Amino acid sequence: MRIVIGGSSGLIGTELVDSLRKDGHEVLRLVRRKPTASSEIFWNPAAGELDFAELSGCNVIINLAGAGVGDSRWTDKYKATILSSRVDSTSLLAKAAAEVKPEVFIAGSAIGWYGETADRQVDETTPAGSGFLADVVVAWEKATEPAKSAGVRVVNIRTGLVAAKNGGAWSRLLPIFKLGAGGKLGSGKQYWSFISMRDEIAAIKFLIANPKISGPVNLTAPEPATNAEVTKAMSKVFNRPALLPVPAFALKSILGEFSQEVLGSARVIPRVLLDAGFVFQDPNIESTMRTLATK
Repeated sequence: MRIVIGGSSGLIGTELVDSLRKDGHEVLRLVRRKPTASSEIFWNPAAGELDFAELSGCNVIINLAGAGVGDSRWTDKYKATILSSRVDSTSLLAKAAAEVKPEVFIAGSAIGWYGETADRQVDETTPAGSGFLADVVVAWEKATEPAKSAGVRVVNIRTGLVAAKNGGAWSRLLPIFKLGAGGKLGSGKQYWSFISMRDEIAAIKFLIANPKISGPVNLTAPEPATNAEVTKAMSKVFNRPALLPVPAFALKSILGEFSQEVLGSARVIPRVLLDAGFVFQDPNIESTMRTLATK
């Protein structure tokens, strides 16, 4: 297959490109600099720059582009960047998809759609929640409309917290736990909906291969865990004590508005994937943490 990917140098994109190429697919990476290889295509989402003709003949378009929500304090300027980086890139690729008509457009999204859920389980049928990230995700998914209107199959992958060694939340938590200084965050009662990197990649490939699946799909493990359970699993897997909880007020002081997401609760179930027969390699938090412990 000929697959075009935006956000190919990010945490998930890097792993996905490698995996797809190992499977024998031709992968074209969208880059914001001058291309240096035949497998690269220039684009500038902020300016709407992309030669749609270069995507001609592609079977799949995937967009994973977007500024990291935890990479900076949520100033008004950075919040605008979080929104525009997602909407601009998705809108541009949706227009490209409407013209070149791939078999499927896999559009990045997030479980931020659900907002605060406390201990209530939610799935793809649950309406959008409230809050900044929920508003971002609503706009993000709406940006795929040109592709949908053109009859292209669109899948909005609502990804949870991806467990990876080299980026994301766990790349920050691991050094702390290995020093024996890790502990629950805030009350520890908040649910974290996570997914191992290998399940994330496998799920995306599963969605590419299943033409009957469209619309929102939660990419999260089927057994979300509380932050306290996450802490317990990490303590067990890495054989380190978890004795120093981080109080809520300290997180708010350090992280600002983003602390609401760390302390918030999202108990998300991947109903579409489960109903379609997808088998998770890491269905629970302990199995997921063991993927981080391997060399």
